[in-house]
Amino acid sequence: MSQIIRRETLSVKVGNVLVGSKHPIVVQSMTNTDTEDVLATVKQTAELYKAGSEVVRLTVNTVAAGSKIKEIKHRLLDMGINVPLVGDFHFNGHKILAESPECGKYLDKYRINPGNVGRGSRRDEQFSYMIKAAIDNNKPVRIGVNWGSLDQELLAQMMDANAKLSSPKDVNQVMRDALVHSALQSAEQAIEIGLSENKIIISCKVSQVQDLILVYSDLAAKCKFPLHLGLTEAGMGVKGIVASTAGIGNLLQSGIGDTIRVSLTPKPGESRNQEVIVAQEILQSMGLRYFVPMVTACPGCGRTSSDYFQHLAQDIQAYLVEQMPIWREFYPGVETMKVAVMGCVVNGPGESKLANIGISLPGRDESPVAPVFIDGERSVTLKGNNIASEFKDIVDNYVKKTYAVK
Repeated sequence: MSQIIRRETLSVKVGNVLVGSKHPIVVQSMTNTDTEDVLATVKQTAELYKAGSEVVRLTVNTVAAGSKIKEIKHRLLDMGINVPLVGDFHFNGHKILAESPECGKYLDKYRINPGNVGRGSRRDEQFSYMIKAAIDNNKPVRIGVNWGSLDQELLAQMMDANAKLSSPKDVNQVMRDALVHSALQSAEQAIEIGLSENKIIISCKVSQVQDLILVYSDLAAKCKFPLHLGLTEAGMGVKGIVASTAGIGNLLQSGIGDTIRVSLTPKPGESRNQEVIVAQEILQSMGLRYFVPMVTACPGCGRTSSDYFQHLAQDIQAYLVEQMPIWREFYPGVETMKVAVMGCVVNGPGESKLANIGISLPGRDESPVAPVFIDGERSVTLKGNNIASEFKDIVDNYVKKTYAVK
């Protein structure tokens, strides 16, 4: 496992999931359905759960949406899915919790944005109501501050104070300071109201990588609350994946972060599952957690005489993912297995020896055979038209032999 030393935090229980430095980093996601549409929300939540999301957040923006939480929870339980559900409240959370009390009962965590709770004296009153609802229902709270919805009164006060300094800070620095101050001030207020310290998770989300790193580094130095990481608007496709990996990965490497979400913008009608897969890949690539056996494959070059190794690598990766629901149940530890599919003799044998199971396919002008290595030792040599199926059989036999419960 990784040698990264995680920052020590409090432990918070979210439904059946434990969050904090003593527990595995949790993968989260969020639905984009209208929560009033129970069937669509249940369907997407189930898809995210099956993809590997360990906590799912739902928009709760109306009393009608709040009134559907109980049914959503029960339908998921009837499907054998007990994934923790987080209610995302903005502007009117106090009203929803007051008029739909079962919403607060059946959610597993409340997400409260201090910048969207209210203005002036109403802010404290409405924030207090939501915290008291969490206390009454014995639920944890994520105090989630966002760059785009920062408490404007607090920001104005800090900007004014900064302007009076002999050497004023950069405006972006003041905004970063305001994010951290808003989160910690709100956490202190929640504790004063009566919420236990071990019921609080904090996030301070921004949209730029460097700001994310600076904000969370500051936040981590100032509190012991578990931290939820993620860019608030990572973007689409490759841009969103790269930005999220750069920001989240940097913080995780420093031991900061207890839950993560990769907020990708999907194409219209596209599955939300990619954000879960990317989050898992970040953790797995860093050696922080393992979800499915890793496949090492070369990118190809002038030495690779065909695209066969590419097809085989994709085929094997798909096979591993397909088998994991069964393997996970009967072969604990299989998710740590490493498989190599290489395309020529340059790095092929070496990478194959370093993997649990590796195959080195022939490249241009090489002998038309594919040596297979198991735990560093050459085992068999495959040739002919059935290499893919024979290699799958080897992988399957290795799993049964190595990971079966003794």
